Amino acid sequence: MLIIPAIDLKDGQCVRLRQGRMEDSTSFSDDPVAMAGRWVEKGARRLHLVDLNGAFAGEPVNGEVVKAIAAKYPDLPIQIGGGIRTAETISAYLDAGVDYVIIGTKAVQEPDFVTAMCKAFPGHIIVGIDAKAGQVATDGWAEVSSVKAIDLARRFERDGVSAIVYTDIERDGMMQGVNVEATVAIAKASPIPVIASGGITNMDDIHRLQAVAQEGILGAITGRAIYEGTLDVREAQAFCDQAG
Repeated sequence: MLIIPAIDLKDGQCVRLRQGRMEDSTSFSDDPVAMAGRWVEKGARRLHLVDLNGAFAGEPVNGEVVKAIAAKYPDLPIQIGGGIRTAETISAYLDAGVDYVIIGTKAVQEPDFVTAMCKAFPGHIIVGIDAKAGQVATDGWAEVSSVKAIDLARRFERDGVSAIVYTDIERDGMMQGVNVEATVAIAKASPIPVIASGGITNMDDIHRLQAVAQEGILGAITGRAIYEGTLDVREAQAFCDQAG
């Protein structure tokens, strides 16, 4: 299981939100490229980047920062989400050295788009499923749809999606523990590997996820915990390596 540090980008800075609220953000660095280097030094094998402004705008806003990180660390797999709603945006990110693009809102509103992008960019498409009480949220989590998270996961099981990033919005940034049960339910519903996100606080959460990793849990995204020091990337990855 991979431990994947998150770098959330807002106005060019590295921040963390609570439950996705833009007005409730904490800035951890004004140099996201240097922050990426910090996690590389800690042994990170993949980075999770989010263009928060882009998620609300519906198009990339912090794209140049993402490209700078990819250029600085060309051997590091990077996944990016936020405002990815056209083939042109996907192509530009992949050309810049990003490995995976995460389609979220568009996957709910236009699922056929995911199918088409998997064919156009095989092996590079991740679906982001952000859920509140089991229902999928869109548009930077500002709207909650009538679509069930499990149903959305099943919709793409034959399309060639590389992974699903499953985020429990109510726990994201709250340091209240990961929702293991909901994550496992998504993993069992579809053969697509799942990356857990939201609420990871300390090694207890890593232990709980690793215990069910065989159900199809590929990795765990962690943000506030590693910035506030309640979880160490190197220690967590070493535990997963040994356990796996």
